[in-house]
Amino acid sequence: MTDGRDGDGSDRKRSTAAHFGDHAAEYLDSEVHRAGDDLDQLGEWCASAERGLDIATGAGHTAGALVDAGVERVVATDAAPDMVATATEAFPAVEGVVCDAERLPFAADGFDAVACRIAAHHFPDPTAFVAEVARVLEPGGTFAFEDNVAPADDALDDFLNTVERVRDPTHVRSHAVADWIEWLEDAGFTVETSRVVTKTLDYDEWVANVDAPAERRDRVEAAFDDPPPGAAETFELAYENGAIESFANLKLLVRATR
Repeated sequence: MTDGRDGDGSDRKRSTAAHFGDHAAEYLDSEVHRAGDDLDQLGEWCASAERGLDIATGAGHTAGALVDAGVERVVATDAAPDMVATATEAFPAVEGVVCDAERLPFAADGFDAVACRIAAHHFPDPTAFVAEVARVLEPGGTFAFEDNVAPADDALDDFLNTVERVRDPTHVRSHAVADWIEWLEDAGFTVETSRVVTKTLDYDEWVANVDAPAERRDRVEAAFDDPPPGAAETFELAYENGAIESFANLKLLVRATR
């Protein structure tokens, strides 16, 4: 699967890396990224590992959680050099490598734990990413994964992915839970644990996080003003004086072994 525009998605990847590099400091301070039960859970799942890899580390919070959990050596990767620099400065015990999540520069069976948190919706080819995780993870190793997911309902899927792309053009797709489970199993993983959790997001902060121009903000707001049937319940839409105030983001957490 590719983004349909530039073969392996190289142009999109370069643009995405540049965007996130420009906002590395904001991601380090972001409440959504730097804390939460989900972050603690990923660290706990990897706690018995000796060699951990955090893919698309962003500002390094998940890599830091692996260190805190007791993983002896942790390597954090990201396509954005500024993100890697931010992660290694914020978490000095972490080693940093700039690389593509779909083309990892590591030997087979090099890690006994791999983590990836709230990043894969930016990957043009999720099956290539999963295949690379399977390649670098030794037999019996743990893959601790989390990402935003879309409901199985087509209209709600389209609503979610449309507002995400309008708000942030680096968004490729939030996939369905069934897709991730299928891709993992096809790559040889056994899914030990999976669950969907919700995280309530303040709408104004969510929009401000990507510094979207007024035209895109207006389009996102218009979409929330006229959501499809079922959206209010699924996404826990909350309004104040007729304006969207907050909504719930759906996130899949998976512990899988190879």
